[in-house]
Amino acid sequence: MFCQGCSAFGPFWEHYLQYWKESSARPREVLFLRYEELVSDPLEVVRKLASFLGVPFTQEEDGGVAQQVVSFCSFDSLRNLDANKAGGVERAGGKVFIQFSSLFRKGKVGDWANHMSKEMAEKMDRLVEDKFKGSGLVF
Repeated sequence: MFCQGCSAFGPFWEHYLQYWKESSARPREVLFLRYEELVSDPLEVVRKLASFLGVPFTQEEDGGVAQQVVSFCSFDSLRNLDANKAGGVERAGGKVFIQFSSLFRKGKVGDWANHMSKEMAEKMDRLVEDKFKGSGLVF
């Protein structure tokens, strides 16, 4: 269903491409980040985000405050917030209820391999290549 564009939050491909295109057209207004970037160097991403928002860290803040932001916004910290443990959101006219807690798996890059077969992964790779062809967006 996902490959056909069916998901509780709408067609992934369209959302992703729309943000990608807007970030290319308006780089000072739209910041495009990949999850892999966040995971590989969260401190650098927090610095980049602060600068993008026009409030870069001062020299004094860069170490401690920036690291606190990383800690407060970490996957584990967000997953353990009460607001993300209970409740949810209705989609598809109330036909689907998605619990907030289900939006947090492990937060590990590459964990998809534990949920997809080799054939599914190959199909997804072909689909991603087809959907993003000519956009300049590369994974």
